[in-house]
Amino acid sequence: MDARLDYFSNPTVGKAFKHLMAAGAVVRESALPAATQELVSLRVSQINGCAVCIDMHTKEAAVAGESAVRLNLVAAWREATVFTEAERAALELAEEATRVADAAGGVSDAVWARAAAHYDEAQLGALVLLVSFMNLVNRANIITRQPAGDYVPGQFH
Repeated sequence: MDARLDYFSNPTVGKAFKHLMAAGAVVRESALPAATQELVSLRVSQINGCAVCIDMHTKEAAVAGESAVRLNLVAAWREATVFTEAERAALELAEEATRVADAAGGVSDAVWARAAAHYDEAQLGALVLLVSFMNLVNRANIITRQPAGDYVPGQFH
């Protein structure tokens, strides 16, 4: 499958993505645990059906030491016993924020409170930005049919 648009040769997209990647680096360097960041990125990408991001975040998480069991269970995190309460709260917030069209109320107060019980203000801010960033990138990749499977860990860092 060929992409409909080459991000790097398109002057408008290339310029915008340069800034988006810089924003992504700020989140990546935040106090939000790296494992949580990869799990949330993977789950948002699964919900949205973004194959290229699923490829990327599965590989990045594996290189960072994430177990195959945890990666394989992200889609069913509610029934899995391998995630911490903090990770579960982050995944729940990520799901509600990604599925805003399905839940007209957006992220519920209860979900926010569970996340706030595990993460401080800086980490919550990073989590909100990460979920928002992943939704944006997922949608751009889906619209332009970016192919998956060839990602090499560290390729965009």
